[in-house]
Amino acid sequence: MLIEVLETMLQYNPNLKPVARRLRKKMTESEQALWLQLRRKQMLGVQFYRQRPIGNYVVDFYAPEAKLVIEVDGSQHLDANYAQNDARRDIFLASQGLKVLRFTNLQVLKERNAVLEVIHRTLEERLKQKPSPSPPLQRGIKGDFPPLLRQPIPK
Repeated sequence: MLIEVLETMLQYNPNLKPVARRLRKKMTESEQALWLQLRRKQMLGVQFYRQRPIGNYVVDFYAPEAKLVIEVDGSQHLDANYAQNDARRDIFLASQGLKVLRFTNLQVLKERNAVLEVIHRTLEERLKQKPSPSPPLQRGIKGDFPPLLRQPIPK
């Protein structure tokens, strides 16, 4: 179990922790609007984190269980330099096994239902790819058992 957890933890630059904290305090209107829909496991019971350091980047939203990153971009990302940086970032995140969804601020604010539908569909796809965990063992179940289990165990 511990090995599985360590394998799924992503490395990050510790110098980005205070940056991430600042970004969490100063979220844009569109990030806040999307966060209200993602927080508290509201979508398929999946935990999202906001402004999370991964590698040398801080991503807007991250769902480790689905290996999904969601970026909400302002108009500055249309600039060629920003677009180039975003492409490098996406390549790095993909190399970590992460799927990146990008939306503009306007899409989140004006087409929120469509954005949420894309996220929901992507989560479903990503969660299907994961092997499902074994069901937990249950103790003390009352009710009918198969006849074989009702027989005393031979000594």
